[in-house]
Amino acid sequence: MALQNINPTTTKSWQELSNHFNEIKDINIKDLCKESKRKEDFSIQFNDLLVDFSKHRITKETISLLVNLAKEVGLKEAIESQFSGEIINVTEGRAVLHTALRSSTDDSILIDGKDIKPKIQKALRKIKSFSNKVISGKWKGYTGKSITDVVNIGIGGSDLGPDMVVESLKFYKNQLNTHFVSNVDGDHVSEVIRNLNPETTLFVIVSKTFTTQETISNAETIKNWFLKSATIFDIPKHFVAVSTNLEAVDSFGIDKNNVFPMWNWVGGRFSLWSAVGLSISLSVGFDNYKALLEGAEEMDIHFRNEDFENNIPVVLALISIWYNNFYQAETEAVLPYSQYLSKLPSYLQQAIMESNGKGVDRNGHKIDYQTGTIVWGSTGTNMQHAFMQLVHQGTKLIPADFIGYKESLHGLTDHHKKLMANYYGQMDALAFGKTKEEVHLELKVSGNQDKINQLLPFKVFEGNRPSNAILFDKLTPNSLGKLIALYEHKIFTQGILWNIYSYDQFGVELGKELAKKLLNK
Repeated sequence: MALQNINPTTTKSWQELSNHFNEIKDINIKDLCKESKRKEDFSIQFNDLLVDFSKHRITKETISLLVNLAKEVGLKEAIESQFSGEIINVTEGRAVLHTALRSSTDDSILIDGKDIKPKIQKALRKIKSFSNKVISGKWKGYTGKSITDVVNIGIGGSDLGPDMVVESLKFYKNQLNTHFVSNVDGDHVSEVIRNLNPETTLFVIVSKTFTTQETISNAETIKNWFLKSATIFDIPKHFVAVSTNLEAVDSFGIDKNNVFPMWNWVGGRFSLWSAVGLSISLSVGFDNYKALLEGAEEMDIHFRNEDFENNIPVVLALISIWYNNFYQAETEAVLPYSQYLSKLPSYLQQAIMESNGKGVDRNGHKIDYQTGTIVWGSTGTNMQHAFMQLVHQGTKLIPADFIGYKESLHGLTDHHKKLMANYYGQMDALAFGKTKEEVHLELKVSGNQDKINQLLPFKVFEGNRPSNAILFDKLTPNSLGKLIALYEHKIFTQGILWNIYSYDQFGVELGKELAKKLLNK
């Protein structure tokens, strides 16, 4: 069953939302939060995850009307279409099945009449076996030494996903050091290989076609560097590939046994769950990699089965649409209160902006309403001393996701108390602000009586600025898997409601084509 192609602005639900928006657009979060059960009514608990969306310019009616919109455009049917392997990436003629990569059930998923589950399980066994060999030291380099360093060579989804996860799970890493080369900038690759020993380094080349300009340029440069001290016969001990182009991989010198599969039903920016995540498994061990997949699967099951009102990705997507399309808020901030998640905003920029940055709908018509949000962010508390000034007192409305953890990993409880006090304090400050009266009293008490009139306007915080609290018990591979899958499903939900194709990315092509023409001049 194909996706329904419904312009959301033509629906009855959208008209009702527009009317509702005009009625409540000047509503204040501070007043809403005086309701006795506000937090309880606007929170969802799911295993080790609590999402509190009480600090928003919304009422129960807002959520109800947004849910009606999701139903009217066929979201439930679209979710089933995705999970069952229908060709929902219509422009490229592909299914979208990153969810299948982490599915542990025996239910078959058919592509061209063949069950893909056995292939997935086979690839996982290969990842496990290979990771164990390298981590244990049984895999030897060309001089008989064990591997100490792993270099992932890729770009886009073949780099951002694994890089973000390896950084996020650094607490769980083993003795291997993992590096990432992506940019075609020669200074990047030069800096990475400068301190590496070719005798003890393993290179993982990730490229579906094995023709991506950046990846192959970097791979060739690294190969030439390697061959200064080794021979072509040593390449199989130090280079492996994640690719579909076996011929190109073979001519590069990589042993066919050291090639891991990629499938065209997995988009690059959703591929860390496949063999593209090999560097994750090498960095933290296969058991932790499997726990990452299991966390994602828990979120998949929740997303697929839960009613929209209690469905975390759906609710977060609907609230985002409320601000984007009714309040005309153009950006969203992602603010993890964990230094481990420093690369999450960059990863989500690709996942969200490459997916939903579309100006043509599923009918091929130019869109006259807002689609993809601009995503940006950084880690707390760093960003409190940087761009949060604009979020608090600037002229733009910027909904924000605050991601926190009840427990720290290294056990410095005093640090963690301060971190979490800031986590909650920032959300309260955004929502409730500081009135003229409060500032007046503060200045009076502090002995600035003579400067009250001069300073007053600068120290007032209007508040009424929205945020989500996304709170996990602890940063584990499992909880990270849940978090990434949450955002994946939020992306999908928004794409369905905006009537766009979230899984193609033709927008990345033109600049590359022109670069090729310039190179060939």
